[in-house]
Amino acid sequence: MIRGLLRNLHSGPLAAQLRRFVAVGVLAAGLQLSLLWLFVDVGGLHYLLGALISIELTIVFSYVLNNAWTFRSSRHTGTEYLYGLLKTNVVRGTAIPIQVGVLYAFVEWLSLYYLVANAVAILISGVYRYVLDAKWTWGK
Repeated sequence: MIRGLLRNLHSGPLAAQLRRFVAVGVLAAGLQLSLLWLFVDVGGLHYLLGALISIELTIVFSYVLNNAWTFRSSRHTGTEYLYGLLKTNVVRGTAIPIQVGVLYAFVEWLSLYYLVANAVAILISGVYRYVLDAKWTWGK
């Protein structure tokens, strides 16, 4: 599965779309890690609460960029835009337990630094998010 995903980044019918999705994901991951650091180290929040807030903020950020660039051929406008935002929140909302669970396990059981653990959790939940977003949110 991972091998096929990597192959599709290079060639195949969805290569350009998948590369854009990954680029948006990398930007969103950077934003999410920055926000998490701000919430935890500067704001004093518990890392799990900071993760939940930063995840939700980057869900909106990712939707805006993916709608404008990654899935531009089926771009949402008007009320469809709000419906798409709701759908992506459902998709990505179902990935939150995966991401937060991996984050918790890596921090509490493996003693990984919370930002490193969150970066790994983002990668693990990323494939799940792409498949559901592509199929359900944008109907590809």
